[in-house]
Amino acid sequence: MVVTGAAGFVGSHLIDLLLDEGRTVEAWHRPGSDTGPPRDPPARVRWRAVDVLEAESVERALSESRPAVIFHIAGAADVGSSWDHAYDTLVTNVRGTHTLCDAVRRAGIAPTVLIPGSALVYGPSASALSEEAPLGPASPYAVSKLAQEQLGARCAAEDGCAVVLPRAFNHIGPRQSPSFAAASFASRIASIEAGRAEPTIQVGNLDAKRDFTDVRDTVRAYRALADRGVSGRVYNVCSGRARAIGDVLDGLIALARVKVTVQVDPSRIRPSDTPLVLGDPSRIDSEIGWAPRVPFEKTLSDLLDYWRHVRHS
Repeated sequence: MVVTGAAGFVGSHLIDLLLDEGRTVEAWHRPGSDTGPPRDPPARVRWRAVDVLEAESVERALSESRPAVIFHIAGAADVGSSWDHAYDTLVTNVRGTHTLCDAVRRAGIAPTVLIPGSALVYGPSASALSEEAPLGPASPYAVSKLAQEQLGARCAAEDGCAVVLPRAFNHIGPRQSPSFAAASFASRIASIEAGRAEPTIQVGNLDAKRDFTDVRDTVRAYRALADRGVSGRVYNVCSGRARAIGDVLDGLIALARVKVTVQVDPSRIRPSDTPLVLGDPSRIDSEIGWAPRVPFEKTLSDLLDYWRHVRHS
């Protein structure tokens, strides 16, 4: 099995899951990146520096490893920064996926390829979004994820690969970058507890509601879909429950060991901050038998404990 973007937030949790299953994994990381392989990697993980934008490097790696499954986790994941870095976001996500799919064809292999998409490809809705809901990507990031998905569908239709297309809703948990709201809150609280920051959290829109899933449940979904998902078919990966961003913050503050105050910063409000993003998990539940397992309270506790460890190390 190959995992691209293995050193990142989702990729690292997927590696953990595959190791728990006793799998041997080839883990790709971007050459020269700040996030690379761990200092003492397990014996069953072979780390390899591969830039998914370099066609020859990708084809060579696939020709050598000839994986049965590829989890294409690598990519630009920050929605907010995609407005300022639209070109880079599109290149990384779209061209990177095209390069991978083309390298699969050139290498003469026929693996199952899982290409995670995003719930942000959907248009605004006041109710739960099924996989048939109208599309309406409203950010450069969302456009790039829809293009990724379409490239995967083409690969499935024309190249004979099994390509599975999950659309992930918000996933949070330990190791997440503080460029995302929940991790930002947790990081700030940990800094306040460590005496490294003033006891105030600057926030954006706290009323927006999102469908949150623990990242460890998200990678379980990816693993199950790689085994049992229908090629070319889209699957929502979500909990089916919406929570306000403010509820996430309140939950983390309740776990804090110090008093924390909250201030709204208008500059943190995104141009396309839709009021509700809620998923319908019926398809993945009925066809795959997946449902979230990790309690939300544990997700928040583990997230905060992770950042406490970072701030005190």
